[in-house]
Amino acid sequence: MAEVLSQSEIDALLTALTSGEVNAEDIRGSQDTTRIKNYDFRRAMRFSKDHIRIISRIHDHFARLMTTHLSGHVRTMVQFQLETVDQVPYEEFIRSIPALTVIQLMEFSPLQGKVAVEINPQIVFAILDGFMGGAISGPYRERELTEIEIRLLARVFGNMGSFFAEAWSNVTDLSPRLVSIESNPQFLQLTTPNETVLVVTLSAKIGGITGLFNICVPHVTIEPILPILSTQYFLDSSRAHVHDVEQSRLAGQMENVLVDVAVQLGGTEITFEELLSMQMGDIIPLSVPIDSPVTVMVEGFPTYEANVGRMRDKLAVKILDTWKGGDSDGSRWETVAGGD
Repeated sequence: MAEVLSQSEIDALLTALTSGEVNAEDIRGSQDTTRIKNYDFRRAMRFSKDHIRIISRIHDHFARLMTTHLSGHVRTMVQFQLETVDQVPYEEFIRSIPALTVIQLMEFSPLQGKVAVEINPQIVFAILDGFMGGAISGPYRERELTEIEIRLLARVFGNMGSFFAEAWSNVTDLSPRLVSIESNPQFLQLTTPNETVLVVTLSAKIGGITGLFNICVPHVTIEPILPILSTQYFLDSSRAHVHDVEQSRLAGQMENVLVDVAVQLGGTEITFEELLSMQMGDIIPLSVPIDSPVTVMVEGFPTYEANVGRMRDKLAVKILDTWKGGDSDGSRWETVAGGD
């Protein structure tokens, strides 16, 4: 936003222009200079700051899930932490990773294309050592993985797809799955060299071994869901998710709550004199026919209509429908019970 000058500053500027102390052309030239901004078309910015912020939150959650999962598998201290989220040309990402590394290719169905997860070999060998019960000691000699090691690695990271799905669940429903494991980045063709990709970098620490964990997502893959990658949508989805979880937990707790159930067979009105003269064996006529539905009371409130019957030598009622009686105000029916 342009700076607003006070009246005294405007007067001082006009005086300087009149006296020749300030040249109007110099001011105009400086304004033109400030409007120029260099732009590298090879590094097109396809993701807004809001996109980067939401993706950071998503992968911060993913890092916590990976920490918990691997801690149980390698039986030592494991820590994954989000470091950076950048957008760079695909060619620059390929040049930044070592020539000998471990790359997992994944599909994020229903999104098109593939996502690359590049893991530093030091981290991979530390995970394999811990998984097989060995001592984690490095640095390791970097080499290609054997067939057995590839199968073990696929088993260790078998749940990584579900962790991605859970981390993205507040934005969209994904079904990530592992496609293959590669070692040479030169044979990795996710997109064109100049296409913008999103690179999420996590730092990983397994015992005393540290390394980087890079997730490369092409712009063309994530483009269909960019409109919903906003802070407002993310927060609304998070609140809805929390509300659903709380509602489900509350429903589970309510299922075991005991309630009083009684059956209202009917009613009538008598005088107080009739009540005092009542003796054993007296009959009180009710105001409803014997074959009409009765009212089932739950905690003193009329709730259902039912028919009276018998089941296995016991009196019972059969629920017909919800109660549609005349007490529209929903007031509670009070019952009076007497002792011996």
